[in-house]
Amino acid sequence: MASYSSTALKAELNERGWRMTPQRETILTTFQNLSEGMHLSAEELCELLKEKGENISLSTIYRNLKLMARMGILRELELAEGQKRYEINQPAPHHHHHLICVRCNKTVEFKNDSVLKVGAKMAEKSGYHLLDCQLLIHAVCPTCQRSITPV
Repeated sequence: MASYSSTALKAELNERGWRMTPQRETILTTFQNLSEGMHLSAEELCELLKEKGENISLSTIYRNLKLMARMGILRELELAEGQKRYEINQPAPHHHHHLICVRCNKTVEFKNDSVLKVGAKMAEKSGYHLLDCQLLIHAVCPTCQRSITPV
């Protein structure tokens, strides 16, 4: 996994016969500048960009999020059922995983190097190039447990 700059993205896009558009650069820059732990849906990204005066259509955002996720630049996460969110794909040591409450969708990020090591080892053993390795744990948080446990 590599940390992507605009130059790296442009080079990889050119290699694949695509070009670096202003919209792609804006999307990448937006994700690079997000606070740690922030995950955006396509709709939230669209709204954030509108607030900044950027005029990028929702369909363009969807296409570019999918493209950047396939390239390994962004991580596509399904933190709650039916809700896809995205974040920048960070290389180790910033690589992290997610613990998600299935009732209230509270998400806790955690690090575990062994998950990444196992993923990298399996990819290498099979001749794959690792783009991302993520563990999503779906559980019920303590607050929601108290609300469903009889007194």
